[in-house]
Amino acid sequence: MPGQRDRRQPAPTPPGRTPPGRTGRPRSTSRAEILAAARRVIDEDGWETLTVRRLAAEIGIGTTTLYHHVQNKDDLVVELVNQHLGQLTLPELPDDPRERIVVAALTMHDALADWPWAAEALTADGFIGRLGDSALWFVETIVAGAADAGCTHAQAVDLFRNIWYYTVGEVLVRARSDRRRADVGGADLMFSLRRLDPSRQPQLAAIGDLWPERSALDLYPQVLRIIVDGLLAEAGQTA
Repeated sequence: MPGQRDRRQPAPTPPGRTPPGRTGRPRSTSRAEILAAARRVIDEDGWETLTVRRLAAEIGIGTTTLYHHVQNKDDLVVELVNQHLGQLTLPELPDDPRERIVVAALTMHDALADWPWAAEALTADGFIGRLGDSALWFVETIVAGAADAGCTHAQAVDLFRNIWYYTVGEVLVRARSDRRRADVGGADLMFSLRRLDPSRQPQLAAIGDLWPERSALDLYPQVLRIIVDGLLAEAGQTA
């Protein structure tokens, strides 16, 4: 009948409203945008707070859409580490195997110190096989230096792992100490070893305030060389 709408046709949609059953095309995103957002979350709140759900909300997309770009948090972490280490300018390596090990370890330490969360993310074994060429450069250089210095393959692995444990531990202790000082100020300094009972802890009481003073020193290069020399000497004796 004239003036009556055909019921087979959908009713017109008022201006500014989305037709029922249609949500529009999802916002496109890129892996570069995802990595930038993930790094922003980590820099602001720490890598432990990074989840796929939070990252999706940060970008403004659904978690299902995000899973089209990343498999899981581990996949994201490895990609971020590869990206960070891929931006480094690698040093020229000396001919001496011992010095090659030291230079590679120092470079690795400085790279992790610039972004300590990466050291924390890699504290669990199992990541090495998923790292890119830039990250594997450190492992290959140290292991190759150990082999050229006369280590067996097993000794070269042990040498790298010992250097890695020391490096990660040093980086994380300093980073967490810096964060704690930023959070509580000088509250920790209220405790002094001089307040200990000399009859119960004579050596610690005698040290007094020397502990925090020595802790503030950067002895990593010196101790690294001692560790490398000791490991290579032991390998030479047992080879």
